[in-house]
Amino acid sequence: MHSIRVRVGVLGLALLAGLSAPTTASAAEAAPAPTVEEQRLDRAVPQEILRRSGFDAVAPEFARALGAARSYARARQVVVREGSALWRRAVDRAQGRGPAGGDLSRDDDRPLYWARLGMTREVRGWEPRFGLSDAQRAGLLDALERTSRGQTGIRYPAGLRRVLVTGFDPFTLDRDVRISNPSGATALALDGTVIETAEGPARVETAVFPVRWADFTAGTVERTLRPYLPKVDLFATVSQGRVGRFDVERTNGAWRGGFGDNDNVGRTETIPVADPASQPQWTTTTLPYARIVAAGTGRFPVYDNTSVTEIPAGGTQAVVRPEGPTPGSTARAGGGGDYLSNEIAYRATLLRDRLGLHDVLPGGHVHTPVLQFGAGNTTEVTDPEFVRNRLDIIAQVRAILVAAAGR
Repeated sequence: MHSIRVRVGVLGLALLAGLSAPTTASAAEAAPAPTVEEQRLDRAVPQEILRRSGFDAVAPEFARALGAARSYARARQVVVREGSALWRRAVDRAQGRGPAGGDLSRDDDRPLYWARLGMTREVRGWEPRFGLSDAQRAGLLDALERTSRGQTGIRYPAGLRRVLVTGFDPFTLDRDVRISNPSGATALALDGTVIETAEGPARVETAVFPVRWADFTAGTVERTLRPYLPKVDLFATVSQGRVGRFDVERTNGAWRGGFGDNDNVGRTETIPVADPASQPQWTTTTLPYARIVAAGTGRFPVYDNTSVTEIPAGGTQAVVRPEGPTPGSTARAGGGGDYLSNEIAYRATLLRDRLGLHDVLPGGHVHTPVLQFGAGNTTEVTDPEFVRNRLDIIAQVRAILVAAAGR
């Protein structure tokens, strides 16, 4: 997701307003049209992915449950229950529990992504008899997004070290609608698992984030991570990066570069955060990058990536700095680029620093290799090399976490 940038839909505009939506609507308001992201559902590839995983029944069953709700309060209960169930089902499938539901490999993150969009489209188009205000609909969509992404289900038992990992949805779907995101697949594979580190066993909890500028502007990263960063021993935001390599991104920049997100909207601006007066241009990883690079974690090489793009102090033109930013410079790209992978790294590490945890909490961003299909496969939704690549990436992220969590 490096060096890349959704249309601000109803969810993005009203995310925060929906948090305290009233339980009754004063008047029925027209249901909004499906988003650009939701409209891709009708293509043949998403339908095949849903069918071959058994997730094709998720949205229709959800629609029936939602249609039986006779109040906003009941509708919200349905949304929370079914969103949480979707996340658990995806995690269970990825970790070998329960039926596979079809011949699509269990490590695949795409059934979760497309099934969620089927559910959000149902909420977006729902017109109950009791009436639904825009704020209430946004509240339902927000609850569905958070629960179906694992963001509300993070739990750590006593007695174990704690690791928090985040992934992303698939993206650049207009380029190739078949795309899978290995960071999302990793989140499903690792959620609730225990890794053995040099410092003892550690529980891994995960969550997945959307590839949409509006959600990040609305604070979805900070809202999800703030309760947990003071309690964990390590965190890593993970996304797909370059071909054939892992990167531990040394520096993150406060800049959005304009590339279109999953709703085909771009943003070119300084990353909007709370208290912009104290906002730094750069944040840095506190992951033990030297130890990770030296650990021999898998078949893909791992790099300590120090490069950034900046406008030097007193200058007007952006230049690449292979060794990192210079004093007083203005960010134009972090090591992880200027898209949402850089932004989640920037937001998470800025939050770490604002919580006073910079010197005590290892955390930062890891870019995985691009997940590639087998040679010559330009139409099939999967192939053996594609599955092998994803499984190897997942295994190597796990090994990187083991290396990072040791001493």
